[in-house]
Amino acid sequence: MKTWLIVLMLGIGVTGAAQAQTVRAGVYTVDGTNLDGSTYGGTAKITLTSETTCAIEWKTGNSGKATSSGICMLYEDSFAAGYVMDGKSVGLVVYKVQSDGSLDGAWTITGENGSGTETLTPQ
Repeated sequence: MKTWLIVLMLGIGVTGAAQAQTVRAGVYTVDGTNLDGSTYGGTAKITLTSETTCAIEWKTGNSGKATSSGICMLYEDSFAAGYVMDGKSVGLVVYKVQSDGSLDGAWTITGENGSGTETLTPQ
Protein backbone atom coordinates (compact mmCIF):
# COMPACT_ATOMS: atom_id res chain seq x y z
CA MET A 1 0.00 0.00 0.00
CA LYS A 2 2.90 2.36 0.65
CA THR A 3 4.06 1.88 -2.94
CA TRP A 4 0.88 3.36 -4.42
CA LEU A 5 1.22 6.41 -2.16
CA ILE A 6 4.76 6.98 -3.43
CA VAL A 7 3.56 6.65 -7.02
CA LEU A 8 0.70 9.04 -6.25
CA MET A 9 3.02 11.70 -4.90
CA LEU A 10 5.40 11.35 -7.85
CA GLY A 11 2.45 11.45 -10.23
CA ILE A 12 1.33 14.89 -9.04
CA GLY A 13 4.74 16.33 -9.78
CA VAL A 14 6.31 16.62 -6.38
CA THR A 15 9.65 18.13 -7.36
CA GLY A 16 9.83 21.47 -5.57
CA ALA A 17 9.54 22.80 -2.06
CA ALA A 18 6.11 22.37 -0.47
CA GLN A 19 4.52 25.10 1.58
CA ALA A 20 2.45 23.37 4.26
CA GLN A 21 1.96 26.64 6.16
CA THR A 22 -0.82 27.61 3.72
CA VAL A 23 -3.00 24.75 4.97
CA ARG A 24 -3.91 25.07 8.61
CA ALA A 25 -4.11 22.18 11.01
CA GLY A 26 -7.55 21.86 12.57
CA VAL A 27 -11.15 20.97 11.92
CA TYR A 28 -12.90 21.78 8.64
CA THR A 29 -16.55 21.68 7.61
CA VAL A 30 -17.09 19.28 4.69
CA ASP A 31 -19.61 19.93 1.89
CA GLY A 32 -19.58 17.52 -1.02
CA THR A 33 -21.32 15.62 -3.77
CA ASN A 34 -21.20 11.84 -4.16
CA LEU A 35 -20.51 10.02 -7.42
CA ASP A 36 -24.27 9.88 -8.06
CA GLY A 37 -24.69 13.65 -7.51
CA SER A 38 -26.30 13.42 -4.05
CA THR A 39 -24.89 15.69 -1.36
CA TYR A 40 -23.18 14.97 1.94
CA GLY A 41 -21.60 16.88 4.79
CA GLY A 42 -19.46 16.34 7.82
CA THR A 43 -16.10 17.31 9.24
CA ALA A 44 -12.46 16.71 8.40
CA LYS A 45 -9.50 17.03 10.74
CA ILE A 46 -6.06 17.87 9.38
CA THR A 47 -3.02 17.18 11.55
CA LEU A 48 0.35 18.43 10.32
CA THR A 49 2.98 15.69 10.57
CA SER A 50 5.93 17.59 9.04
CA GLU A 51 6.58 20.76 7.04
CA THR A 52 5.26 19.04 3.90
CA THR A 53 2.90 16.27 5.02
CA CYS A 54 -0.17 15.75 7.14
CA ALA A 55 -2.73 13.21 8.25
CA ILE A 56 -6.40 13.73 7.44
CA GLU A 57 -9.56 12.11 8.79
CA TRP A 58 -13.09 12.68 7.50
CA LYS A 59 -16.36 11.95 9.32
CA THR A 60 -19.17 12.25 6.82
CA GLY A 61 -22.65 11.05 5.97
CA ASN A 62 -26.03 11.46 7.58
CA SER A 63 -24.86 10.26 10.97
CA GLY A 64 -21.21 11.34 10.67
CA LYS A 65 -20.24 7.68 11.17
CA ALA A 66 -18.60 7.12 7.79
CA THR A 67 -14.89 7.58 8.37
CA SER A 68 -11.97 7.87 6.00
CA SER A 69 -8.35 8.51 6.86
CA GLY A 70 -5.19 9.05 4.94
CA ILE A 71 -1.98 10.89 4.24
CA CYS A 72 -1.94 14.30 2.64
CA MET A 73 0.56 16.68 1.12
CA LEU A 74 0.64 20.26 -0.11
CA TYR A 75 2.51 21.30 -3.24
CA GLU A 76 2.23 24.98 -4.17
CA ASP A 77 -1.55 25.60 -4.29
CA SER A 78 -2.50 21.92 -4.74
CA PHE A 79 -3.39 19.69 -1.82
CA ALA A 80 -3.71 15.93 -2.37
CA ALA A 81 -4.67 13.03 -0.14
CA GLY A 82 -4.68 9.28 -0.60
CA TYR A 83 -7.17 7.66 1.76
CA VAL A 84 -8.96 4.50 2.82
CA MET A 85 -12.74 4.72 3.26
CA ASP A 86 -14.32 2.57 5.97
CA GLY A 87 -11.25 0.32 5.90
CA LYS A 88 -12.15 -0.97 2.42
CA SER A 89 -12.00 1.36 -0.58
CA VAL A 90 -8.91 3.32 -1.62
CA GLY A 91 -9.51 6.85 -2.84
CA LEU A 92 -7.78 9.99 -4.04
CA VAL A 93 -8.77 13.64 -3.57
CA VAL A 94 -7.06 16.68 -5.07
CA TYR A 95 -7.91 20.17 -3.81
CA LYS A 96 -6.95 23.68 -4.84
CA VAL A 97 -6.08 25.86 -1.84
CA GLN A 98 -8.15 29.05 -1.85
CA SER A 99 -7.01 32.44 -0.49
CA ASP A 100 -9.50 32.18 2.40
CA GLY A 101 -7.96 28.88 3.57
CA SER A 102 -10.73 26.67 2.16
CA LEU A 103 -9.94 23.71 -0.09
CA ASP A 104 -11.99 23.00 -3.25
CA GLY A 105 -11.53 19.66 -4.92
CA ALA A 106 -12.59 16.49 -6.64
CA TRP A 107 -12.30 12.88 -5.46
CA THR A 108 -12.68 9.36 -6.73
CA ILE A 109 -12.58 5.79 -5.44
CA THR A 110 -10.73 2.85 -6.99
CA GLY A 111 -12.95 0.91 -9.39
CA GLU A 112 -15.74 3.51 -9.53
CA ASN A 113 -16.73 5.67 -12.49
CA GLY A 114 -16.75 9.43 -12.24
CA SER A 115 -15.76 11.79 -9.48
CA GLY A 116 -17.35 13.67 -6.62
CA THR A 117 -16.65 17.19 -5.43
CA GLU A 118 -15.73 18.45 -2.00
CA THR A 119 -15.06 21.73 -0.21
CA LEU A 120 -13.31 21.91 3.15
CA THR A 121 -13.88 25.17 5.04
CA PRO A 122 -11.86 25.95 8.19
CA GLN A 123 -14.04 26.11 11.32
